[in-house]
Amino acid sequence: MAQIYRADVIGSLLRPRYLTQARDAHAAGQLPAPEFKRIEDRAVDQAIAMQEGVGLDVVTDGELRRFSFLDQIVGEIDGVSPIEAAPIHFKSATHDWVWHNPFTVTGKISQRRKLTIEEFAYNRARATKPVKVTLPSPLLFYTAWSPTLSTAAYKDPYELFIDAAAIVHAEARALADLGCTYIQIDAPDIGSIVDPENRDLREELGMPTERTLTEGLDIFNSVADVPGVTFAVHVCKGNNMSQWISAGGYESTAQAMFTRLTNFGVFLLEYDDERSGSFEPLAAVPDDKAIVLGLVSSKTATLESPAQVTARVNEAAKYTGLDRLALSTQCGFSSTLPGANLTTEDVQERKLELVAEVAHSIW
Repeated sequence: MAQIYRADVIGSLLRPRYLTQARDAHAAGQLPAPEFKRIEDRAVDQAIAMQEGVGLDVVTDGELRRFSFLDQIVGEIDGVSPIEAAPIHFKSATHDWVWHNPFTVTGKISQRRKLTIEEFAYNRARATKPVKVTLPSPLLFYTAWSPTLSTAAYKDPYELFIDAAAIVHAEARALADLGCTYIQIDAPDIGSIVDPENRDLREELGMPTERTLTEGLDIFNSVADVPGVTFAVHVCKGNNMSQWISAGGYESTAQAMFTRLTNFGVFLLEYDDERSGSFEPLAAVPDDKAIVLGLVSSKTATLESPAQVTARVNEAAKYTGLDRLALSTQCGFSSTLPGANLTTEDVQERKLELVAEVAHSIW
């Protein structure tokens, strides 16, 4: 079975105010790069120390050097133009918001430079716990596809996904060469397809659901073909300012996801509220795969009780057994710099401490 870190972490953390101010000053030309990088280093040092201090078994740098979790496939990419793409609908109990990817694919995509090398090399030197690096799913380019503008370079979106997968795979190989052994691929594209509205949008863009859950997942699986690395897939349903893209259980995606993503040893699954449905689909997870239950919400400031989280773990174990399970928050706390969830750094720390406390009491 894959390596299991019982108290896991998804990735992004709330940006400290001083870091956000420094980033703005640097972007405005008011703060030289060397000074900005020192401030960035300070923030990462504090993030790693906090995670280790609360008892997590693996740490990230909080994605604090990034503008968003998507940076690896949007920050340094050729082949795109600053044209708004298709509308992606985010929702919450009180607010709705439509997001457009600010760029559209108009040419063959290629990466200018790798972005996670600095992250991992620095984190490895600072952390005493194992370090995880997060990368985005290649299928997230669905948000940048235009049936009129993108077809000059690609006959269909799945050809685009192949090139995107090659970029992510090359980044993963470079990380492995530096000694990285745990890589997470963030996949709101898989999580959101359970929602009829998002599914219909992709169908209209020329991405049949059946093809996405077969050929698309096979393309996705190719990024994790790197020896010596445990690959995890985080199936997210959207995360921005405590809003989400989709609601729905795993019934419609479980069979395809669990059978086609053979290169992945760990599945990190959102299970923080009723939007995620029941644990029953976990019965389809192959016996050699680990499941990290995202039972602690990063979207709210309400702190779950240890008893409540423990009971949910035991409920899930009816379908999988305890040995294959682990625990995390359901998503990161700030998937993008401006998209921080509606909580505080203090609550964030207490929630991660809760993850560690419950995980270490169970396993």
